[in-house]
Amino acid sequence: MMLPLSFTEENYLKAIYSIQQQNGIGEVSVNEIAERMNTRPATVTDMLRKLSEKQLIHYEKYKKVQLSATGKKEALGILRKHRLWETFLHKKLNFSWDEVHEVAEQLEHIHSQKLVDKLDEFLGYPEFDPHGDPIPKPNGDMPSTSAVPLSDAEPNNQYKIVAVRDTSTAFLMQLKRYNLEIGTLITISEKMPYDNSVLIESQGTNYQLSEKIAGNLLVV
Repeated sequence: MMLPLSFTEENYLKAIYSIQQQNGIGEVSVNEIAERMNTRPATVTDMLRKLSEKQLIHYEKYKKVQLSATGKKEALGILRKHRLWETFLHKKLNFSWDEVHEVAEQLEHIHSQKLVDKLDEFLGYPEFDPHGDPIPKPNGDMPSTSAVPLSDAEPNNQYKIVAVRDTSTAFLMQLKRYNLEIGTLITISEKMPYDNSVLIESQGTNYQLSEKIAGNLLVV
């Protein structure tokens, strides 16, 4: 039986999984991990050796990294805890959606499986967190979604915001200025070919969103 992982080891597994999901491929480079963890490649290499010894990743020097089946299971468990805590903080303690991430980063390292299961039950088995990210089930399965980036959506149609790709405080505060949040209905009026910005109408007000903002909003 494997001993509980350290906070740092858990953060690395979560980072590797997140980069894999973002890139859409199973392999992650040392430099990508270093950038995500805000550290030096040499420091990453030292941690990858430790994770490899625990059979949590497939790693060879100078090659890209893959999570093993065990590593993926651990990463999904950490994400499950993180997103359940975000949901609890938002729904039950009235934290705003730009506040929950930092606190959940601390709470996700609690190792009590009974607490996590009770938390899930208490919340009514939610499928998505306050940012619209799917919450892994106990077996690792993810709820499915048909959401697409707003930047890829067709004009002259109404959509509902269901998730955000960027959960940084700066981005969420920017959305707050536009009164955009999960569940907001919007209509795409026009796409601007010059800079790929998107003109939308929401709650009777018109906004022009940059390509970067539109690409970080997921809609159905």
